[in-house]
Amino acid sequence: MRTIIFFGVLSALTTTSAFAADPTGDWRVADGVAHIRVAECNGNMWGAVVWEKEPGGLDEHNPDASKRSRPTLGMPILINMKKKPTADQWEGEVYNANDGKTYSSTIKPVGPDKLEIKGCVLGFLCGGETWTRIAGPIAPSGANNSLPKAAKTTVAPKTTGSDSSSAKGQKQAAATPAVAADPVGDICLIPDIARFAH
Repeated sequence: MRTIIFFGVLSALTTTSAFAADPTGDWRVADGVAHIRVAECNGNMWGAVVWEKEPGGLDEHNPDASKRSRPTLGMPILINMKKKPTADQWEGEVYNANDGKTYSSTIKPVGPDKLEIKGCVLGFLCGGETWTRIAGPIAPSGANNSLPKAAKTTVAPKTTGSDSSSAKGQKQAAATPAVAADPVGDICLIPDIARFAH
């Protein structure tokens, strides 16, 4: 009996630490204005904006004038994060759309539902925040083909008239819950990520 309990506890600890070390998934930033999807694209971690509290944002502070009209939705912000061999930590760059600058950065899972982000300028002016998990993790693959696709919303066509088939269609449409579409999907396929990650 003690052996069974010991292996059960060991298994639970192993599963928890494996989950805690996985930065993939969807994360709410500290101030709640965006959700970032983190995925493994060809061995490195990338993150892109997949939801905005105020839709329609543009990357207007980008130093590259040709990107200033780029939508912030779908924009990469965690760039080519490589795993440190000695820790559950990834190093790369973070893009800050508020000032249009890219900083050296690290990400580190803190338990199963928190992700610590730190960025530094010139190697010593550092700041950071903690994000909260809202979905994930995402299974890795070359282009993350295993990422679940957003459910399609089925709505019965609108009809006019009062025949019973029309009423039946309206009841079916009302019974089908609306599922919000995922406007970004597999971030490994975003051109700004795909050209580096493949």
